[in-house]
Amino acid sequence: MQTPTAAEFDAVQRTVYAAMPATPQYAWPLLAEALGAEVWVKHENHTPLGAFKVRGGLVYMQALREREPKLRGVISATRGNHGQSIAFAARRHDFAATIVVPHGNSVEKNAAMCALGAELIEHGEDFQAAREHAAALATQRTLHFVPSFHRDLVLGVATYWVEFFRAVQPDVVFVPIGMGSGISACAMARSIGRAAGTRIIGVVSAHATAYLDSYRAGRVVEAPATTLLADGMACRVPDAEALDVIRREADDVIAVTDDEVAAAMRLLYAATHNLAEGAGAASLAAAMQQRERWRGKRVGITLCGGNVDRDVFAQVLAA
Repeated sequence: MQTPTAAEFDAVQRTVYAAMPATPQYAWPLLAEALGAEVWVKHENHTPLGAFKVRGGLVYMQALREREPKLRGVISATRGNHGQSIAFAARRHDFAATIVVPHGNSVEKNAAMCALGAELIEHGEDFQAAREHAAALATQRTLHFVPSFHRDLVLGVATYWVEFFRAVQPDVVFVPIGMGSGISACAMARSIGRAAGTRIIGVVSAHATAYLDSYRAGRVVEAPATTLLADGMACRVPDAEALDVIRREADDVIAVTDDEVAAAMRLLYAATHNLAEGAGAASLAAAMQQRERWRGKRVGITLCGGNVDRDVFAQVLAA
């Protein structure tokens, strides 16, 4: 994926910061005690939508409006945060937004998308089924289909990693993998943010291992997505372009279980009093799993989303 020029990235930053400020990064003492390392958290749960995805949506919709000034509507599929970003940015550019989610999706993420003006459609049992239905509806309704992975999305997301790398030069960062925009943006930002020495470790759910299997096989491999907690990582079919970036840029890809994610959600709450959804805690779960390897080092993690349903979080805390 082509690295942006300075002028292109300046324009991307203007687009993002017209809608939101930069998010903070903090080194929390209780996390340092727990991991035996200097642990920096990038707080993407502090965006206007409570997740990092809003940045990509803003950049994608800005570019789309410039390319297609007469376009009326867009459609996409999501487990929640991507859909919120599309609805949020579409409204800023006067696009009608239709979002397809699988049955059983987060109740509160669904409500948030509707509150942002999106038409919500439930279809299928997982993200891939919802995605395929959204693509079919795009043709039927003459709507622009917004993918889950695209260079414009990656450019927007890269703004948060550049913020992080310019503030902190960690020895390692742990990056959750959903459809790949987050880790691809991290790789893109590593050079922009002057963090060439930082190692990138991708994190998948142990109950949705498509990207891990594909990383090891060197080709796209489909795998079941059965995670009950980390819905933002419930990928069944990887994106080929994202996989190329991951195989080229990541030092490793590891898997965390739902139990490890739940433990990380509890630790984040106890140590920082921030809410994390499952995917938002996966970065810390991975750092906890590898604590001995990185003891005494500067570790970067991302609290990339805090949009967890109340009943789910209550169950996690009560465990």
